[in-house]
Amino acid sequence: MIEKGGKTMYGKCCKNILYFLCIILIISLSSDYKANKAAVKTKDSSIKQIQNNVKTDKYIEKNSNLDSDMKFTYTSLPSEIKEKINGNSFKSTGPISMDDLAYVQVIYWGFDDKEHKGELIVNKKIASEVVDIFKDLYEARFQIEKIKLIDDYNSDDNLSMNDNNTYAYCYRYITGSKNKFSKHSYGIAIDINPVQNPYIKKGKVLPEAGKIYVDRKNIKKGMVLKGDSCYKAFKDRGWTWGGEWKTLKDYQHFEKIID
Repeated sequence: MIEKGGKTMYGKCCKNILYFLCIILIISLSSDYKANKAAVKTKDSSIKQIQNNVKTDKYIEKNSNLDSDMKFTYTSLPSEIKEKINGNSFKSTGPISMDDLAYVQVIYWGFDDKEHKGELIVNKKIASEVVDIFKDLYEARFQIEKIKLIDDYNSDDNLSMNDNNTYAYCYRYITGSKNKFSKHSYGIAIDINPVQNPYIKKGKVLPEAGKIYVDRKNIKKGMVLKGDSCYKAFKDRGWTWGGEWKTLKDYQHFEKIID
């Protein structure tokens, strides 16, 4: 009986040990499962956060002014632009060749407080500087009614002025002269909002619509005034402003002397 009972007790003891080990194993596996599940959940959460960050970054990139370089560009004259200006704003008898010119594209704030695309042709030596100037005007939200090539006006300065168009290059003579080339003919002059910034000499005002803007103390949008954002954008880069001339006033006109 003792031997038999001893075997019985031994068997029970083994069963208890096995049972205890099974419980420990189950608890261990359960803990590992929960830990792995938590890790997976954390990983999924991290992945979602990364995805959200990527979406946010794309949104910021799309809507940020950091991508403004894509809005302001300059290149040599594209073939279609050469074709457009040849015999119009450009003439082979002018003081420079097409190879001396650059095509500039900008974004600007219109009188309607909306963004608009504009295009200019300038001397290639100042193309980069012109881009920087119009970036400054854009950032300052200086309002410009329109920026088109003068070829859209049959290369007629009067038609362009009357439509309050801002432009740069054009084969033409100085106002009142029949043989002296304007700085526009060299692509080194830009006229800004001609109506709000008229040409004035001995009582003559051009364009005529600019007469109501002769009083420079009666400040209105689009006007260029000494010390304002437009004035500084040009003057800080060494440009001359016609609004500071003595014998006449050409408030729309900025020009740059180059070698």
